[in-house]
Amino acid sequence: QVQLVESGGGLVQAGGSLRLSCAASERAFINYALGWFRQAPGKEREFVAAINWNGGTTYYADSVKGRFTISRDNAKNTMYLQMDTLDPEDSAVYYCAARHSWPRTQWNAYHYWGQGTPVTVSS
Repeated sequence: QVQLVESGGGLVQAGGSLRLSCAASERAFINYALGWFRQAPGKEREFVAAINWNGGTTYYADSVKGRFTISRDNAKNTMYLQMDTLDPEDSAVYYCAARHSWPRTQWNAYHYWGQGTPVTVSS
């Protein structure tokens, strides 16, 4: 069972950047498709981005396309989310998630979750 730990969240001004990391405990990290999701207070958890096992295929929510970049380093068992041109609407707790097989955009398709890292974008 893979364990995931997010880091890199914090407070940033609108227009700024943050880089989130998701470190995994599993040696077989390469076997997992990975995703980033976020949840703002009073809102449902929503898909942000996902990546397949070798980073060759990525998916993005329309709201972040062109501003966020998902990547992974299998040698370091780590996934990243580079977030640029941040907007107050991006404020949320960001979660990384893992599943076997192909990446999916539905949160309930993922079996393993981190504890989340908060991101606050001030206007």
